[in-house]
Amino acid sequence: MERSGLGDRTYATGIKDFPPKNLFECARNEAEMIICGAIDDLFAKTRVNPKDIGIVIVNISAYNPTPSLSSMIINRYKLRGDVVSCNLGGMGCSAGLISIDLAKRLLQVQPNTYALVMSLESMTHNYYAGKDRSKLLTNCLFRMGGAAILLSNRFSDSRRSKYELKYTLRTHKGADDKAYKCVFQEEDEEGNLGISLSKDLMAIAGQALQANITTLGPLVLPMSEQLLFFTTLVLRKLFKMNIKPYIPDFKLAFEHFCIHTGGRAVLDELEKNLQLTEWDMEPSRMTLYKFGNTSSSSLWYVLAYAEAKGRIKKGHRVWQIAFGSGFKCNSGVWRALKNIDPAKEQSPWKDEIDQFPVHVPVTIPIRS
Repeated sequence: MERSGLGDRTYATGIKDFPPKNLFECARNEAEMIICGAIDDLFAKTRVNPKDIGIVIVNISAYNPTPSLSSMIINRYKLRGDVVSCNLGGMGCSAGLISIDLAKRLLQVQPNTYALVMSLESMTHNYYAGKDRSKLLTNCLFRMGGAAILLSNRFSDSRRSKYELKYTLRTHKGADDKAYKCVFQEEDEEGNLGISLSKDLMAIAGQALQANITTLGPLVLPMSEQLLFFTTLVLRKLFKMNIKPYIPDFKLAFEHFCIHTGGRAVLDELEKNLQLTEWDMEPSRMTLYKFGNTSSSSLWYVLAYAEAKGRIKKGHRVWQIAFGSGFKCNSGVWRALKNIDPAKEQSPWKDEIDQFPVHVPVTIPIRS
């Protein structure tokens, strides 16, 4: 717990009396609380009529009831009968960006409409009650959270939207056996269901990141950085020269980095590999400290931190990057359409942002 980088105020509800008497119903109540809270706030903030929603996408890995959670949203908010409904399950912590990518593709063929994306995870169904050490880590990292995002392809909405989606990029390493098995849900010897995290996880994440940025680089980097990166790649691959791969300076392409709060080790590795500063990493580290790993919704808590600090200005570019089981590395690139005024934002950080950043000790204290 002390190594995780989480503070003492992260939140979970379904496991307070673990194991719950009614596991399935407890998970349903947990999901409805997160979904309805987020979407109620979203509709109040945007003043969009639910009848105008043409696309609904929900992503949650561990808990998939019947009817689906996307159907629950349609029922609660009385969405119209021709709404396109998708419920993505089992796709891990990077599924939020998969949902954004899917919404982008659907908006390209369905004109003049809105897409509602809901990203969350179920703590109740993810909690491990056994003794296998490789599965216990998830209990230390995962906490409750969720985010509702509204996307539009209506021209009139460009004046009041906060961001424009520039690119989505998905990298999947599932063809490799080690990558496929490095985050794996299975039962232990006593029949307790849990998620095992392999010791190869960080190495595989690094490989997935390298593949992702190799494709992303030409889309966002200035030509000078592209030439250096390409030259090094040719020397290593074609001429078999033993030189380190060139890591482009992504700070030339982005003002803000929203990195999935998968854990302290993940953030440390990304900081080193992308040569980021403490200021660049602050939103992700503080999100991990205050909220924990909220799975696919964590990217939006990180972005909300940057907004609450008054960092987002018109024209700024934001890189969201997340890792997930499978194994996947996904990116989303956004451009701010206006200055974000923290005083006007309803944010999970609103009442406490002045208390951050806080110092998270690197060394682990020894207790007598």
